[in-house]
Amino acid sequence: MSNPLLPLHVTDMSLDLDSRRLLSNITLTISNDGITAILGHNGAGKSLLLRALHGLINTSGGTVTWGGQSVTDARTRQQQSMVFQKPVLLRRSVERNISYVMKLPHANSEFTVAELLQLARLSNKARQPARTLSGGEQQRLAFVRALATGPSVLFLDEPTANLDPDATLWIEKLIETAAERAIKVFLVTHDIAQARRLAQEVLFIRNGRVEEHAAARQFFTHPTSTHSQSFIDGILTGSDL
Repeated sequence: MSNPLLPLHVTDMSLDLDSRRLLSNITLTISNDGITAILGHNGAGKSLLLRALHGLINTSGGTVTWGGQSVTDARTRQQQSMVFQKPVLLRRSVERNISYVMKLPHANSEFTVAELLQLARLSNKARQPARTLSGGEQQRLAFVRALATGPSVLFLDEPTANLDPDATLWIEKLIETAAERAIKVFLVTHDIAQARRLAQEVLFIRNGRVEEHAAARQFFTHPTSTHSQSFIDGILTGSDL
């Protein structure tokens, strides 16, 4: 089944705030399924780009379209979900965090609440208040809750930044599960090893611009820019400070 929100077309997109240009003249096309990792140093514009693609922030110029529809189109937004670095959970039980979003008018999940609880390894905590879970458990709940609406596109903003290796492993398994179900995944991560493990494609952002857009294998073995190579090697350059 083809993804109804692909291809993504971004044309000459910019973002200004307080007379500062934070994203500059971004043009790209993404038509492939799988996982696209968005990489770059802190402050490069990774999270801003993710939010702009999701329509959470208004850009200063240019266009973003999903499957031929504007990013601002309600039907487009309803087919997308986002997981933030810090989980945002309702003051409800674990299972009711999931059932609540499954009752939204646009929800179209192929899962049941029980299946999502099992996927998140939270079946035994279904009736526990969600905000009393551990950090890793909260992030797994936030992830499967994002799946509960049946999204075509899933945005992940540093979903494992605050997690230990074991918790990170389980989030990565959920990311792979989403991609296997033909959900297009955009993953902002500072973890180069994670991007190597998961991504089929890389967007490397530097100073608010897309410095490189390539297949992951190409990016990690033969990057085309010296800044990309320095980033992969863990070397900071003066212009990135």
